[in-house]
Amino acid sequence: MATARPLPAAGEIFLDARGDERALRVSWHYDSDLVVLSLWRDNVCTGSFRLTVDEVPELIDLLRSGLDTAYAVARSRPHQVG
Repeated sequence: MATARPLPAAGEIFLDARGDERALRVSWHYDSDLVVLSLWRDNVCTGSFRLTVDEVPELIDLLRSGLDTAYAVARSRPHQVG
């Protein structure tokens, strides 16, 4: 797998909650009409997925729906003082 290259001007890095130098990089490639989601560990790319810009709205809708459900579930839990 490839070692880290600078993130394109339009992108972001998200650190994995498990730690261990794991991260998700999201990078826009406007010249290719792609968004690349890549998994990193110890500054080495371990996998990637190319998503066309036309598919991005569906991914955003899925994430938004999941977030709305997660908030609804959290609100329905009994409040614990502790």
